[in-house]
Amino acid sequence: MFKTNSYFEGKVMSIALQNADGPATIGAMKAGEYEFGTTTVEHMTVVSGKMEVMLPGEAEWTAYIPFQTFIVPANIRFKVKMETETAYICHYK
Repeated sequence: MFKTNSYFEGKVMSIALQNADGPATIGAMKAGEYEFGTTTVEHMTVVSGKMEVMLPGEAEWTAYIPFQTFIVPANIRFKVKMETETAYICHYK
C-alpha cells in the first residue's frame, strides 16, 4: 500500500512504500529551501536536478547531483535547497 505525503503547501511531495529493502519514499521538491527533521537514519539519493544540503555542524552547503547519495543521521534537523525541481529517493534505516 502506498501513502502520499505533502509538505510546505504542496511544494514537496512523496510516495511512501515498504519493500524488501525496508521503508522508502520517492518524491519531488519544487525550487526553494526547506528544513526537515529525522527520526531514523536516511539515505537520500538525488534522481534528477540538483540538491544542496546543510547538515548540522557543517559550515557550507554541499551539492548533490543525480545518482549521488548523502546520509542524514537520526534525530536531527537539516536543510536542503534547490534552484530547479528535483526528484529523490530516500531509504530509511
